[in-house]
Amino acid sequence: MLLSITESAAGKIKQITAKSGKEGTPLRIQVVGGGCSGLSYQFGFAEEVGSKDKLIEQNGVKVALDPRTLLYIAGSELDYEQSLMKSGFRVKNPNATVSCSCGESFSV
Repeated sequence: MLLSITESAAGKIKQITAKSGKEGTPLRIQVVGGGCSGLSYQFGFAEEVGSKDKLIEQNGVKVALDPRTLLYIAGSELDYEQSLMKSGFRVKNPNATVSCSCGESFSV
């Protein structure tokens, strides 16, 4: 599987899209340069899905990935974690060889 989406992540995506009036709009994940380990994840809405984008649909939500991002996160799991210290989406990426201590950036 290119990307698995946990029920927790799907629930949060549904909540965010409903609150912002964007029901059915895919979440876009992009890998961009930056962070202390070299690469970081960027999340937003995919207002347009290009012909080369891969659209993953699971647990009632859609996630759009561009070809470059797909190279970095193929086989990953998108989860949503909430604790007293931190809450947010987390990509559990088996391709990441190094990640920073805050978990916001990685390298492969």
